[in-house]
Amino acid sequence: MAIDRNSVQRQLIEDLAYAYGDVFGDAEIESAFTEAWELLSSRATVQNFLPVLVARRAREQLMARAQAEGRVVKHVPELLFVCVHNAGRSQMAAALAEHLSARRVHVRSAGSMPVDEINPVVVEALRERGIALNTAYPKPLSNDMVHAADVIVTMGCGDACPIFPGRRYEDWEVRDPAGQPLDVVREIRDDIQARVTTLLREILN
Repeated sequence: MAIDRNSVQRQLIEDLAYAYGDVFGDAEIESAFTEAWELLSSRATVQNFLPVLVARRAREQLMARAQAEGRVVKHVPELLFVCVHNAGRSQMAAALAEHLSARRVHVRSAGSMPVDEINPVVVEALRERGIALNTAYPKPLSNDMVHAADVIVTMGCGDACPIFPGRRYEDWEVRDPAGQPLDVVREIRDDIQARVTTLLREILN
């Protein structure tokens, strides 16, 4: 069944306004929605899932902007993992950090040049750890994401990440899983898990 674009858009914008109307004006909310729709509408392989993905992307961007501008209070540390394509290393790091922290941190991931889909071998390697990437997708890096983060970890794209004062930056030398077989991706996953575990210990203890 085809999506009724106009009615879906109106409903999504109304939902965003209900959630963020006390923080942002209508123009800012509509701008976040439009950006999310344009980014994802050409990528969604199943169009019926598009509204869910757009709503999530718009909420993430609005929350990042609100945190970056001090409009909302952070209740837990904000972590941002960045790689080139946001299809492998940063997705694994973000998923592992969320899984291992028991929600004691909030995690985002992004790419300096995101591709259309997550590496399926990465998805399988994480599934072996009981972690599903059902709603994850590659996202572009934005200044708001960096501003909102307390800790920024780059993997292979440090030059693409803006530097803002008061943040902790780390650059991890981790192999790229692109084009690698599952046994190699498992090694990369375990390397990232060890690094994430150390980082969480430092942040939370």
